[in-house]
Amino acid sequence: MAENILRKLVNNSQMAIDDGVYDVSCNLERSTKDFIQIIKTNSHATLLTEVKFASPSLGKIRTQSDPVNIANQMVAGGSKALSVLTQPHLFHGSPEYFMKVRSAVDVPLLMKDIMIDKIQIDTAKKIGADYMLVIQSLFDQKFLSDIDEFIAYGHKQGLDILLEVHTKEEFVNALKTDADIIGINNRNLDTLEIDLKTTETVLKEHDKSKIILSESGIETPEDIQYLKKCGADAFLIGSSIMKSDNIEEQVKKLVNAY
Repeated sequence: MAENILRKLVNNSQMAIDDGVYDVSCNLERSTKDFIQIIKTNSHATLLTEVKFASPSLGKIRTQSDPVNIANQMVAGGSKALSVLTQPHLFHGSPEYFMKVRSAVDVPLLMKDIMIDKIQIDTAKKIGADYMLVIQSLFDQKFLSDIDEFIAYGHKQGLDILLEVHTKEEFVNALKTDADIIGINNRNLDTLEIDLKTTETVLKEHDKSKIILSESGIETPEDIQYLKKCGADAFLIGSSIMKSDNIEEQVKKLVNAY
């Protein structure tokens, strides 16, 4: 099942590449702020909040609207970085959305996409991304080869790397790479169900030598407090904020979890 989901995601990215989605001609500057330094020094919960209008698991999350307005509300609420979807298929994102947000805010930005090709990495640099997403399972399950070379190319383009894992085995492999941050996704790729205990299970008995971001299923200050105890340093939150009637207040509430 997980292989089928991954195959679908890879195919969607290839389709977007073939459709010319990543053919952009711009040269936007990345943020002047260092997300890792922010995580290390922030006295409150450090949130990376996500501008996304749809997902494979939930379908439509929010009616497509001005991403800049949403981004500004998130930053006003205390988000220290933003994740912006650039994948059009299943996620209703686009590089154009990203560029609009990049031009409006100075916080670090993650280009959230299923990265399978250097074309996408080149685009990430052009549109002013600070971080790009790399998914460990795409390499472990042989959809892609040579994760070290892929990460090195991202670094060469001036991007930092968020490497996403779902299991203990993937986490062990991720620790061997030069990724800047490791994200633990609490969503099971076989069932698409969420279990926050995934972060606890993955981190248990492991040396935490990199910054850890917990992702998916985070809805309340209590969730954040629990994940912090498990060893998470920062938190990627998307759907629960995008579904909120008052994005700024929802972010503020979560930022003040501690």
